[in-house]
Amino acid sequence: MMKRLALAMLLLSLAAAGAAMADAVLINAAGATFPYPVYSKWFDVYHEKNQAIQINYASVGSGAGIAQLTNGTVDFGASDMPMNDDQINDFKAKRGVSVLHFPTVLGAAVPTYNVPNVGTDVKFTQKAIAGIYLGTITKWNDPEIANANKGTNLPASDIIVVHRSDGSGTTFIWTDFLSKVSPDWKTKVGSKSSVNWPVGLGGKGNEGVAGLVKQTPGAIGYVELIYAIQNHMSYGEVQNADGKFVKADLAGVTAAASGAAKSMPDDFRVSITNAPGSAAYPISSFTWLLIPAKINDATKRDAIKDFLKWMLNDGQNYNEGLSYAKLPKPVIDKELKAISQIQ
Repeated sequence: MMKRLALAMLLLSLAAAGAAMADAVLINAAGATFPYPVYSKWFDVYHEKNQAIQINYASVGSGAGIAQLTNGTVDFGASDMPMNDDQINDFKAKRGVSVLHFPTVLGAAVPTYNVPNVGTDVKFTQKAIAGIYLGTITKWNDPEIANANKGTNLPASDIIVVHRSDGSGTTFIWTDFLSKVSPDWKTKVGSKSSVNWPVGLGGKGNEGVAGLVKQTPGAIGYVELIYAIQNHMSYGEVQNADGKFVKADLAGVTAAASGAAKSMPDDFRVSITNAPGSAAYPISSFTWLLIPAKINDATKRDAIKDFLKWMLNDGQNYNEGLSYAKLPKPVIDKELKAISQIQ
């Protein structure tokens, strides 16, 4: 009798587990590495609160995320650059619907470097960063760097330039800044997620760039702020549009976004690099989730809309602990209204 009762209870338990699995909602997403630390946290916390919903995110870079979304292999994408008109039209042609942009957090790309025996933060003028990545400034003691760092013993060693090898929203942010501050960069290289680099070594993802810089004396690269902090890497102050040298922090990123928050376009596609203001950190950016405007699977659609609402409210409380700035309230309010566009 006891064996029969135990068997019955086991069968009921298996049936309940099977029903739960059948009711589970699995959502696949891919894209930007720039916000991956906070996205990973969000998806874990959201799953704990909504155990029937599992969001799997592949940190593959903004370019790959846009490609996978356009080809329909993921439910939503993520990018550190807004899709341009050509990309949006390509998406519409392949998917038959439009794509919506939802800003998620504010972050910063920083110049991280490995210069032995330099104990202070290196200051980088706009001309210095452009010259280093154009290949016209090749030594750490070049006058353009040395004059901004009087009293710092910069070596005469070569600068080893590191950049992203994959299609990257972080690259877009970096090259968007360079295109605004350097006419030579704008005409010779431009602003894209993938460019023809004049000089340098390539690393895949923020992780790859951070790893190369960390193991290469004399190297300089660009990574998202949290990667520099997590890897205990030096990162420098950058000259902003007002001529002030600012080290990336939450206040500087928030200052850079203050103007855009007041005049955010309806499609949320905006650039805040080299923003005005003495406190603004000049290589700052929003980053976006890319959501199809029509999702045929009603269960997935409702789950994604619910996640967006959670992200814009409770989710923002996790940003600052991971070195991302919260979205300005006017932007959040505008996004909460825009969620209704997902059908």
